Amino acid sequence: MNNFAEYEVMFVVDSALEAEEVTNVVEKFKSLISSHGEIKNIDEWGKRKFAYPINHKTEGNYYIITFTAPPQFPAELERIFRITDSIVRFLIINKNK
Repeated sequence: MNNFAEYEVMFVVDSALEAEEVTNVVEKFKSLISSHGEIKNIDEWGKRKFAYPINHKTEGNYYIITFTAPPQFPAELERIFRITDSIVRFLIINKNK
């Protein structure tokens, strides 16, 4: 576990989804992250308006997860975010840098 780095991911889930679907998407990513590392904190910002439309959408559900994981995991996490239709935007940062 000594080669793990600390990361923070912010992702926005499509607000057009039903509450149960949003929960399922968030649970999918929580279980994915915890299977490769350790979740330190989950911050749910709720539904927020965008500063500008993204893909014809004007709002989304914001989530921030702080976690530790091996250095190769964020690339895999990014790949899965990109292929998940219900994710509007995401950003992964390395908190150690």
